[in-house]
Amino acid sequence: MSWISQNYEKAAIGAAVVAAAGLAYLGWSKVNGVSDEFPNTTKGGGGKNTAVQGAEAIPRALSSLTQKRVWSQGADGDRPVDLFTGIALFVKKSAPTVPIDLVKGEMVHPPVPNTWWLENRIDPGFGDALQRDPDDDGFSNLEEFNAKTNPNAEKSHPSLIAKLVYQSDEALQWFLEPGIDDGAGNYSFRYADSKKGVNRVSSSAMAKPGDLFFAAPPMANRFKFLSTEKRQEKNPRTNAIEDKTYVKIEDQKENKKGKIYEIPQGILDTIKPNYYQYDRSAVLTLEALGESGKQFKVEENTRFSLPPGSDKKDYLLKSVTPEKIEVEYVDPSGATKTLEFRKGAAPTGDQ
Repeated sequence: MSWISQNYEKAAIGAAVVAAAGLAYLGWSKVNGVSDEFPNTTKGGGGKNTAVQGAEAIPRALSSLTQKRVWSQGADGDRPVDLFTGIALFVKKSAPTVPIDLVKGEMVHPPVPNTWWLENRIDPGFGDALQRDPDDDGFSNLEEFNAKTNPNAEKSHPSLIAKLVYQSDEALQWFLEPGIDDGAGNYSFRYADSKKGVNRVSSSAMAKPGDLFFAAPPMANRFKFLSTEKRQEKNPRTNAIEDKTYVKIEDQKENKKGKIYEIPQGILDTIKPNYYQYDRSAVLTLEALGESGKQFKVEENTRFSLPPGSDKKDYLLKSVTPEKIEVEYVDPSGATKTLEFRKGAAPTGDQ
């Protein structure tokens, strides 16, 4: 057997070692040639550096990133541009391929100009954008625009009187009647109301002119007996002219103080309804500032505040009927105005 046959495995291993050593040498010998074959410099361009076009700009870019930068408001001509927020693009519904310029184009939601949406950072890209309420104060974008208030600030809003709603009325019907007199100008009185309240001044303790009468509830000291006056009137039963005594009474209730009632002595049942009186209250809601649906009551001829419970009572409920109320207030210009509210409806009048 030859030496190769006996030592082939060892010879093969030895050859492999020699080959590996040769390759290692070739690699070592080329280390210094890498820069020639694969230049890593960024100097030069074009023919000097065909591997990376424009590589000479890299050092300048790296240097620029280390510099302190101060951002300033961008502008497109005289149009301010937010550098960090994109502006939604809009197209015409009738022509989806035609873009709308919100600055120079036609109004998206007349009568509000497109610039108003941009200045207030409100997206006009909704069909109901005019009716939306970004600050949840109860006033729509259109109402804020008309009032020149800030649509993004809850405390900046139009006059609250525009959001007052008359829901219903509550009324106490009452009847006051002078009774007999003692011939010296003193009278008895009788009172009754729709809630079954009753008061009497008896013939044994008659009221004289200048007295407050009714010592007990429900109308304790509410009325003041002023005077009497005789008038000539036709008696509807006999058609004869007769003397009729009228008693003058002044209301002392806070919201009716100074009101005079002239009531005839001996009222016929057929005309009693002509002398019915009412203490009325309005049930109201303020559909703004989170007060929507919360009812509150205000008596007729009483001052009240909006929102309810605030310190300034800037509004006067002048009158209440089952159909409507009238509210008086002073507008920001100092002018006194009166608005009429029908049940469930917006106010009418000059706001």
